[in-house]
Amino acid sequence: MLLSYFAIIVALFFAMNIGASGAAATMGPAYGSGAVKRKKVALLLTGTGAFLGAVIGGGEVVKTVGKGIIPTTIFSVEVAVIILLSSCLTLFLANVISIPLSTSEVTIGAVVGVGVAFQALYVSSVLFIISFWLIVPLTAFIMCFIFGKVIKMAEEKWPQLKGKGKWGKVLAIVLVFTGFIEAFSAGMNNVANAIGPLVGAGLMEGSTGGWIGGLFVALGAFLLGGRVLETNGKKITSFSLLQGTAVSGTGGGLVIIASIFGVPVPLTQATTSGIIGIGFSENGFQIWQKDVIKKIMKVWIVSPVLSLVISFSLIHVFLHPNPYIVVIVSAIIIATIGTLSLYRSVKIERQTIRN
Repeated sequence: MLLSYFAIIVALFFAMNIGASGAAATMGPAYGSGAVKRKKVALLLTGTGAFLGAVIGGGEVVKTVGKGIIPTTIFSVEVAVIILLSSCLTLFLANVISIPLSTSEVTIGAVVGVGVAFQALYVSSVLFIISFWLIVPLTAFIMCFIFGKVIKMAEEKWPQLKGKGKWGKVLAIVLVFTGFIEAFSAGMNNVANAIGPLVGAGLMEGSTGGWIGGLFVALGAFLLGGRVLETNGKKITSFSLLQGTAVSGTGGGLVIIASIFGVPVPLTQATTSGIIGIGFSENGFQIWQKDVIKKIMKVWIVSPVLSLVISFSLIHVFLHPNPYIVVIVSAIIIATIGTLSLYRSVKIERQTIRN
């Protein structure tokens, strides 16, 4: 019984971190363009939209996370705790360093790690989900790159579209509305990452989980989302009102479509890719020189693998103790960290010699 309560507490804490990470994806364009000038207002809108999305349309993705990746026969309370701890730890570290991270990648990585440990995994379902992780951000980038070119030509021809005069208020309202829709899509898709393991373990019904999970996602957005909002809204590129609308509308639309079919997709990646597409259409290759872009892409690659390794290791430490596997995994992690450290040292030494 205590373990069940602990699983619920971890899930709700995870939901709060999901809200914090989702804040950057949904209201970053509106905040970055100045349509919403106050950070707290942007976060409040994010939380409200995410809550409504979770309650109204989050059920299908919850089913996928809870029942569609590994057999329900191995989805115990202990397994749910391990999945949630692995996911929560990875996401929390990303929030601490202010990087917008895909909670879907982290959660699915943890579930896959459990499936690998038990040698029971719906491989076709995993490959189907991963294909969407590649398609959705790429589609968002291409669409926003095209929108960016069209918007640039339109703003040059009609300067009032840049938000001057009476057009400014109209365009600001449209941008905030698309941001709210994207927050709604975040609730539809991402709340499942916290609630899905509880549903899979039989600790909570899907409908109840939608209400509770949505509430804590909203709280997380309002209380913890400020730093990540600042990263997505201010540090990647600046927006006009029309550019921000293109980013929010594209990301929200793609994620809502995926959510209807129950596919957990990377909302943050979709929006960030849209932001990069707009910046690429405006500045060309110069945007790739920004350190924040490089840092985000590294976290995208590392996060699902790290979550998988953590959940896999925890299974073999607590549920199916196997010291040989734990030693091998630990050795791989140490070797990887050591290799990267050695590479940095050699690189610094070469730069010193050249100078």
